[in-house]
Amino acid sequence: MIAESLNMSVGSVFTIMTEDLKKKKLCARFVPHTLTTEQKEHRIASSEDLIAAADEDPNFLKTIVTGDESWCLEYDPETKRQSLEWTSPGKGRPMKVRASKSKTKTMLHVFFDSRGIIHHEFLRQGSTVTGAFYKDMLHRLLKRMRRVRPEMLDSGN
Repeated sequence: MIAESLNMSVGSVFTIMTEDLKKKKLCARFVPHTLTTEQKEHRIASSEDLIAAADEDPNFLKTIVTGDESWCLEYDPETKRQSLEWTSPGKGRPMKVRASKSKTKTMLHVFFDSRGIIHHEFLRQGSTVTGAFYKDMLHRLLKRMRRVRPEMLDSGN
């Protein structure tokens, strides 16, 4: 469009854009959703509260426990790029049977703090992630924390 509107060659426009102006062409990054103004303001307020707590107590960040979950495939095949190998001239391309990804997967839940993993567990086969499931898992996390990080918990918990 630029070349056409300026009556220039595409190559000249490309050279000007990349070499002279140091521009790159990048694909848009897709995000799952956009936040409302209210959601953005809430995130800012929460972040400011965390910063204030960290400023008041130098050990505050050491008291944070967070968690994550991820689907794990039972078998994850080697990619084409991972199967690259050096060959001599005149020798044919190596053969590899195409493997498909495993349809069997399980969810891994991991909880950790600044010192490392505190608790992890896999979702049992046939289980569904519900509020009751999370409640039970958080009770198991609390029990584990009482054993491995007792200094983080108040005696009243």
